[in-house]
Amino acid sequence: MKTALIFPGQGSQNVGMGYDFYTNFQSSREIYDQLDRIMGKSLTNLIFKGEESELAMTENSQPTIMTTSVAIFVALRESGKINEHSFHCVAGHSLGEYSALVANKSLNFSDSVELLKIRSKAMQESMPVGTGGMAAIIGGTEEGIAATISDISSEGKIFIANDNAVGQVVISGEMKAIDYIVENSKKLGLKKVIKLSVSAPFHCEFMTKASATMQNEIDKFNFKSFDVPLYSNVTSLPCDETEIKKILVEQIVKKVRWREIITNMINDGVERFIEIGPGNVLTNLVKRMSKEITSISISKVDDFEKLDNI
Repeated sequence: MKTALIFPGQGSQNVGMGYDFYTNFQSSREIYDQLDRIMGKSLTNLIFKGEESELAMTENSQPTIMTTSVAIFVALRESGKINEHSFHCVAGHSLGEYSALVANKSLNFSDSVELLKIRSKAMQESMPVGTGGMAAIIGGTEEGIAATISDISSEGKIFIANDNAVGQVVISGEMKAIDYIVENSKKLGLKKVIKLSVSAPFHCEFMTKASATMQNEIDKFNFKSFDVPLYSNVTSLPCDETEIKKILVEQIVKKVRWREIITNMINDGVERFIEIGPGNVLTNLVKRMSKEITSISISKVDDFEKLDNI
């Protein structure tokens, strides 16, 4: 059965994530310890015992989510639950693309942390905290939501940031406009609008400066050839190590084409999706796309038994 590993992005963080892996697996503990050494501070303490609001800050959430995803991945390897023959392709939602690159043996873990230090700082500094944000819109089409955004343009700038699944689109932009849509969702004909736990408006033109920063820094890093195809957020198609630097730069300002990624993977024969990282957002998105596909999430040690049942 053709299997895809998928890795979550920002907003999936929670205090305590990965703690059972830290306490049960030497390989996971080494990943968290390495994070603290590279960052020069105890992010592990924040992950396991900190405040949700501090963890949600972009500069904290990006490296900690990636670290937790990788810590779970190496625990799966240590336990023998997966190996290099267990999966046939990978993808990550936005930030999750860095986790996918580590799992794909293209980017080593320490370089991934260093890149996310640059990325998260640049993205956090793109707008003052509280002035920009994101919201998920449940129900409706991308075209209809684009028309709504156009209709309320006087409230502030908003863009479509993520095409996540049929009936789920994420918008990004100025907080006053996001708040207007949240508060007036029924009047605007929107089924449900949920503000996301992020501290900046990602994947839109407000990230142009952050993208330029990444462009200036990314050539310092080396990407090895991929073990398996990686489906890109920017194109929704498989890419390789010759394209990935350009893609990671563009990804910061471009729409995440997750619905298309999953559709393309299914069309390419993927029948099983394994989400590795905190939460189960991507698993639920896959289930929205197809009832015929197996999709499970591995976010705690107890979830390992799911692999025995598929």
